[in-house]
Amino acid sequence: MWTKCNVCKKIVYKQDIIDNLYVCPHCGFHFRLTSRKRLELLLDDGKYQEIFPDLESLDPLNFVDRKPYPQRIKESMEKTGEKEAVVVVKGKMDGIPVIVAVMEYYFIGGSMGSVVGEKISRAVEVALEEKKPLIIVSASGGARMMEGIYSLMQMAKISAALKKLDRAGIPYISVLTDPTTGGVTASFAMLGDVNIAEPQALIGFAGPRVIEQTIRQKLPEGFQRSEFLLEHGMLDAVVNRNELRETIVRLLRLFLNLPPS
Repeated sequence: MWTKCNVCKKIVYKQDIIDNLYVCPHCGFHFRLTSRKRLELLLDDGKYQEIFPDLESLDPLNFVDRKPYPQRIKESMEKTGEKEAVVVVKGKMDGIPVIVAVMEYYFIGGSMGSVVGEKISRAVEVALEEKKPLIIVSASGGARMMEGIYSLMQMAKISAALKKLDRAGIPYISVLTDPTTGGVTASFAMLGDVNIAEPQALIGFAGPRVIEQTIRQKLPEGFQRSEFLLEHGMLDAVVNRNELRETIVRLLRLFLNLPPS
C-alpha cells in the first residue's frame, strides 16, 4: 500500500502515485511505467490494436553468461507478459490515427535485439505505407549484448527506415524516458522531428561512471539528465507526464496542419 520515492525518500501512499500518473506528489519524480500502462495513458480511451505481437527472439550466438540467453528470454516473458522489449500498436490520439512503439524496460532492461529492431523497423514501414505519424517511446539500456553484431545492426536498419519516413514528410515524434541509453540513444531515440523527454530522465550513450573513468574528470552536476541535454541543445522539450499526451497532440496537429482541438 505504501512505497518510498527514489528521490525525496518520502513514504507515499501508492494510490496517490497512481492517481498522479505514477509521479511523486511531493517532488515530481517520474516512476518508470510498463509499456502497456504507457499506451493506456497516451491513446484515446487506452484502446489500440497491437501489430507484430508474435515475433520472438532466437539465440544466434548460443550465448551464455550467468545463464543461457533463452532462459533470460523465458524469464522476461513470464515477468512482463510480453514476448519482447517493445510493443507496437495502431491507435488514435485525440482522434488522429498514429503508429506507436513503446519499449518495455522490464524485459531484459529494454535492450534492443534483432526482434526489437525488426518490430520498430516494421512500425516505420507501416507508418510510411499508411501515412500515419509515428511515435516511439524509448526506455532502454541499449543494444542487447547477447546478440552481439546482430543487435548493433538494428541501429543502422532503423535509422535507414526513418530516413524514408523523413523523405515522405511523415512526422516522427521521439519520447525519451528514464533510462534511454546506449545504441537506442545513438540511433532512433535522437532522430525524431521533435525529441521530447520526461523530467530527470537518464539519457546518454555510455554511463556516467564509464565516462569519468575514461576521461579522468568529474562530470558536471546533472550530466546526462533531461534538463542538461535540453540546455545543451540535444532535446526540444522536457515535458511532465501529465502534459505529455496534450503536448504530442498539439505537435501532431501542427505537423498535419489540423486545427486545434
